[in-house]
Amino acid sequence: MAEMATADGIVAIVATPHQLGNYPHITAENVRMQVARLQSMLVQKGVGLELLPGADVRIDPDLTGKILSGEVLTLADQRRHILLELPHELYIPLDRLLGELQSAGLTGILSHPERNQGIINQPKILSNLVNQGCLLQVTAGSLTGVFGSRIQNFAESLVERGFVDFIASDAHGIKYRTPLLSQAFDRVVKLVGYDTAIELFCRNPARVHAGMPVTPHAPQYKNHNSFYGNTLLNTARQFVHF
Repeated sequence: MAEMATADGIVAIVATPHQLGNYPHITAENVRMQVARLQSMLVQKGVGLELLPGADVRIDPDLTGKILSGEVLTLADQRRHILLELPHELYIPLDRLLGELQSAGLTGILSHPERNQGIINQPKILSNLVNQGCLLQVTAGSLTGVFGSRIQNFAESLVERGFVDFIASDAHGIKYRTPLLSQAFDRVVKLVGYDTAIELFCRNPARVHAGMPVTPHAPQYKNHNSFYGNTLLNTARQFVHF
Protein backbone atom coordinates (compact mmCIF):
# COMPACT_ATOMS: atom_id res chain seq x y z
CA MET A 1 0.00 0.00 0.00
CA ALA A 2 2.84 2.40 0.80
CA GLU A 3 4.48 1.76 -2.55
CA MET A 4 1.16 2.28 -4.35
CA ALA A 5 0.63 5.54 -2.49
CA THR A 6 4.05 6.99 -3.31
CA ALA A 7 3.67 5.99 -6.97
CA ASP A 8 0.41 7.97 -7.00
CA GLY A 9 2.10 11.14 -5.70
CA ILE A 10 1.32 10.81 -2.00
CA VAL A 11 4.06 12.01 0.34
CA ALA A 12 2.44 11.58 3.77
CA ILE A 13 -0.30 9.47 5.30
CA VAL A 14 -2.04 9.93 8.62
CA ALA A 15 -2.99 6.43 9.76
CA THR A 16 -6.59 6.43 11.00
CA PRO A 17 -7.55 3.10 12.57
CA HIS A 18 -10.87 3.09 14.39
CA GLN A 19 -11.00 4.10 18.03
CA LEU A 20 -13.82 3.71 20.58
CA GLY A 21 -17.13 2.05 19.71
CA ASN A 22 -16.35 -1.56 18.83
CA TYR A 23 -12.60 -0.93 19.05
CA PRO A 24 -11.76 -0.41 22.74
CA HIS A 25 -8.54 -2.41 22.31
CA ILE A 26 -7.03 0.15 19.91
CA THR A 27 -5.16 2.51 22.19
CA ALA A 28 -3.37 5.72 21.32
CA GLU A 29 -0.06 4.38 22.55
CA ASN A 30 -0.35 1.23 20.46
CA VAL A 31 -1.15 3.24 17.32
CA ARG A 32 1.86 5.47 17.90
CA MET A 33 4.09 2.44 18.42
CA GLN A 34 2.86 0.61 15.31
CA VAL A 35 3.13 3.72 13.13
CA ALA A 36 6.72 4.26 14.28
CA ARG A 37 7.50 0.59 13.62
CA LEU A 38 6.09 0.71 10.09
CA GLN A 39 7.84 4.02 9.40
CA SER A 40 11.14 2.42 10.33
CA MET A 41 10.46 -0.49 7.96
CA LEU A 42 9.64 1.89 5.10
CA VAL A 43 12.85 3.83 5.66
CA GLN A 44 14.84 0.60 5.55
CA LYS A 45 13.16 -0.35 2.27
CA GLY A 46 13.68 3.09 0.74
CA VAL A 47 9.97 3.97 0.50
CA GLY A 48 9.75 7.76 0.77
CA LEU A 49 6.48 8.05 2.65
CA GLU A 50 5.91 9.86 5.94
CA LEU A 51 3.50 8.18 8.37
CA LEU A 52 1.77 9.92 11.25
CA PRO A 53 -0.57 8.60 13.94
CA GLY A 54 -4.26 9.42 14.05
CA ALA A 55 -7.64 7.74 14.40
CA ASP A 56 -11.15 7.62 12.97
CA VAL A 57 -13.11 8.04 16.19
CA ARG A 58 -16.62 6.86 16.99
CA ILE A 59 -18.80 9.29 18.92
CA ASP A 60 -18.54 8.75 22.68
CA PRO A 61 -20.27 10.51 25.61
CA ASP A 62 -16.93 11.68 27.06
CA LEU A 63 -15.05 12.06 23.81
CA THR A 64 -13.62 15.51 24.53
CA GLY A 65 -12.29 14.37 27.88
CA LYS A 66 -10.67 11.32 26.31
CA ILE A 67 -8.98 13.49 23.71
CA LEU A 68 -7.63 15.89 26.32
CA SER A 69 -6.36 13.00 28.45
CA GLY A 70 -4.51 11.54 25.46
CA GLU A 71 -6.63 8.40 25.37
CA VAL A 72 -7.97 9.28 21.90
CA LEU A 73 -5.72 10.38 19.05
CA THR A 74 -6.07 13.55 17.05
CA LEU A 75 -4.93 13.70 13.42
CA ALA A 76 -1.15 13.69 13.08
CA ASP A 77 -1.13 13.64 16.90
CA GLN A 78 -1.22 17.46 16.85
CA ARG A 79 -4.08 17.82 19.38
CA ARG A 80 -5.88 20.13 16.97
CA HIS A 81 -8.16 18.15 14.63
CA ILE A 82 -10.23 15.09 15.49
CA LEU A 83 -11.66 12.80 12.80
CA LEU A 84 -15.23 11.84 13.74
CA GLU A 85 -17.07 8.81 12.41
CA LEU A 86 -20.82 8.36 12.58
CA PRO A 87 -22.56 5.00 12.22
CA HIS A 88 -23.23 4.49 8.51
CA GLU A 89 -26.92 3.78 8.98
CA LEU A 90 -28.02 6.84 10.97
CA TYR A 91 -27.14 10.38 11.99
CA ILE A 92 -26.38 11.22 15.62
CA PRO A 93 -26.66 14.95 16.49
CA LEU A 94 -23.21 16.49 16.95
CA ASP A 95 -24.19 19.95 18.24
CA ARG A 96 -23.13 19.41 21.84
CA LEU A 97 -19.91 17.61 20.91
CA LEU A 98 -18.85 20.27 18.42
CA GLY A 99 -19.40 22.94 21.06
CA GLU A 100 -17.29 21.01 23.58
CA LEU A 101 -14.52 20.50 21.05
CA GLN A 102 -14.49 24.15 20.12
CA SER A 103 -14.27 25.17 23.80
CA ALA A 104 -11.27 22.87 24.15
CA GLY A 105 -9.54 24.38 21.11
CA LEU A 106 -10.27 21.37 18.93
CA THR A 107 -11.88 21.10 15.49
CA GLY A 108 -14.04 18.20 14.39
CA ILE A 109 -13.69 16.72 10.90
CA LEU A 110 -16.59 14.49 9.90
CA SER A 111 -15.43 11.53 7.82
CA HIS A 112 -17.40 10.37 4.78
CA PRO A 113 -20.69 12.25 5.41
CA GLU A 114 -21.68 11.30 1.86
CA ARG A 115 -22.04 7.68 3.00
CA ASN A 116 -24.17 8.33 6.09
CA GLN A 117 -27.79 7.35 5.44
CA GLY A 118 -29.17 9.93 7.85
CA ILE A 119 -27.34 12.73 6.05
CA ILE A 120 -28.25 11.39 2.61
CA ASN A 121 -31.92 11.49 3.63
CA GLN A 122 -31.63 14.97 5.20
CA PRO A 123 -28.77 16.88 3.52
CA LYS A 124 -29.70 20.11 5.30
CA ILE A 125 -27.97 18.62 8.37
CA LEU A 126 -24.67 19.56 6.75
CA SER A 127 -25.52 23.27 6.73
CA ASN A 128 -25.93 23.17 10.51
CA LEU A 129 -22.67 21.28 10.98
CA VAL A 130 -20.70 23.69 8.82
CA ASN A 131 -22.20 26.65 10.66
CA GLN A 132 -20.89 25.13 13.90
CA GLY A 133 -17.35 24.91 12.55
CA CYS A 134 -17.33 21.25 11.57
CA LEU A 135 -15.10 20.40 8.61
CA LEU A 136 -16.10 17.71 6.09
CA GLN A 137 -14.00 14.97 4.53
CA VAL A 138 -15.22 12.99 1.52
CA THR A 139 -13.75 9.64 0.49
CA ALA A 140 -11.94 9.56 -2.85
CA GLY A 141 -13.75 6.37 -3.85
CA SER A 142 -17.10 8.08 -3.44
CA LEU A 143 -16.12 10.43 -6.28
CA THR A 144 -14.99 7.61 -8.56
CA GLY A 145 -18.06 5.40 -8.17
CA VAL A 146 -16.65 2.77 -5.81
CA PHE A 147 -19.77 2.98 -3.61
CA GLY A 148 -22.28 3.34 -6.44
CA SER A 149 -23.78 6.15 -8.50
CA ARG A 150 -26.11 7.37 -5.74
CA ILE A 151 -23.25 8.18 -3.37
CA GLN A 152 -21.10 9.47 -6.23
CA ASN A 153 -23.78 11.97 -7.24
CA PHE A 154 -24.15 13.15 -3.65
CA ALA A 155 -20.38 13.45 -3.13
CA GLU A 156 -19.98 15.43 -6.35
CA SER A 157 -22.79 17.75 -5.33
CA LEU A 158 -21.10 18.42 -1.99
CA VAL A 159 -17.83 19.26 -3.75
CA GLU A 160 -19.55 21.53 -6.27
CA ARG A 161 -21.38 23.42 -3.53
CA GLY A 162 -18.25 24.02 -1.47
CA PHE A 163 -19.12 21.85 1.52
CA VAL A 164 -15.99 19.70 1.34
CA ASP A 165 -12.67 20.55 3.02
CA PHE A 166 -10.71 17.33 2.43
CA ILE A 167 -10.62 14.36 0.07
CA ALA A 168 -9.01 11.28 1.63
CA SER A 169 -8.42 7.73 0.51
CA ASP A 170 -9.92 5.89 3.51
CA ALA A 171 -7.75 3.08 2.20
CA HIS A 172 -8.22 -0.53 3.29
CA GLY A 173 -6.06 -2.65 0.96
CA ILE A 174 -4.23 -3.11 -2.34
CA LYS A 175 -7.18 -4.40 -4.41
CA TYR A 176 -10.32 -2.78 -2.98
CA ARG A 177 -10.37 0.74 -1.51
CA THR A 178 -6.77 1.34 -2.43
CA PRO A 179 -4.52 4.19 -1.17
CA LEU A 180 -4.87 6.18 -4.40
CA LEU A 181 -6.01 9.75 -4.96
CA SER A 182 -5.09 10.84 -8.49
CA GLN A 183 -8.30 9.64 -10.16
CA ALA A 184 -10.44 11.49 -7.61
CA PHE A 185 -8.15 14.52 -7.95
CA ASP A 186 -8.78 14.64 -11.69
CA ARG A 187 -12.51 14.35 -11.09
CA VAL A 188 -12.49 17.28 -8.66
CA VAL A 189 -10.51 19.35 -11.18
CA LYS A 190 -13.30 18.76 -13.70
CA LEU A 191 -15.98 19.62 -11.15
CA VAL A 192 -14.55 22.75 -9.51
CA GLY A 193 -11.14 23.52 -10.98
CA TYR A 194 -7.48 22.89 -10.30
CA ASP A 195 -6.95 25.38 -7.47
CA THR A 196 -9.82 23.99 -5.40
CA ALA A 197 -8.55 20.46 -6.01
CA ILE A 198 -5.13 21.48 -4.68
CA GLU A 199 -6.83 22.98 -1.62
CA LEU A 200 -8.80 19.80 -0.84
CA PHE A 201 -6.06 17.26 -1.59
CA CYS A 202 -2.89 19.14 -0.63
CA ARG A 203 -3.09 22.43 1.25
CA ASN A 204 -5.81 21.62 3.79
CA PRO A 205 -4.38 18.20 4.67
CA ALA A 206 -0.94 19.82 4.99
CA ARG A 207 -2.42 22.30 7.47
CA VAL A 208 -3.78 19.44 9.55
CA HIS A 209 -0.40 17.70 9.29
CA ALA A 210 1.21 20.84 10.78
CA GLY A 211 -1.49 21.42 13.40
CA MET A 212 -2.57 24.66 11.73
CA PRO A 213 -6.15 25.93 11.43
CA VAL A 214 -8.17 25.16 8.32
CA THR A 215 -10.50 27.86 7.01
CA PRO A 216 -13.82 26.30 5.99
CA HIS A 217 -15.13 26.91 2.50
CA ALA A 218 -18.21 29.05 2.01
CA PRO A 219 -20.93 26.60 0.93
CA GLN A 220 -23.48 27.62 -1.65
CA TYR A 221 -26.81 27.19 0.13
CA LYS A 222 -29.44 26.24 -2.39
CA ASN A 223 -32.50 24.00 -2.36
CA HIS A 224 -31.42 21.10 -0.16
CA ASN A 225 -33.44 18.65 -2.24
CA SER A 226 -31.24 19.43 -5.23
CA PHE A 227 -28.21 18.13 -3.33
CA TYR A 228 -29.32 14.78 -4.39
CA GLY A 229 -30.48 14.89 -7.93
CA ASN A 230 -29.53 13.55 -11.29
CA THR A 231 -26.49 14.88 -11.37
CA LEU A 232 3.36 23.77 3.09
CA LEU A 233 2.81 20.79 0.43
CA ASN A 234 1.32 23.10 -2.17
CA THR A 235 3.00 21.72 -5.25
CA ALA A 236 0.86 19.82 -7.73
CA ARG A 237 -0.12 16.27 -6.96
CA GLN A 238 1.74 16.04 -3.65
CA PHE A 239 -0.92 14.60 -1.43
CA VAL A 240 -1.26 14.25 2.30
CA HIS A 241 -4.23 12.08 3.25
CA PHE A 242 -5.96 10.22 6.04
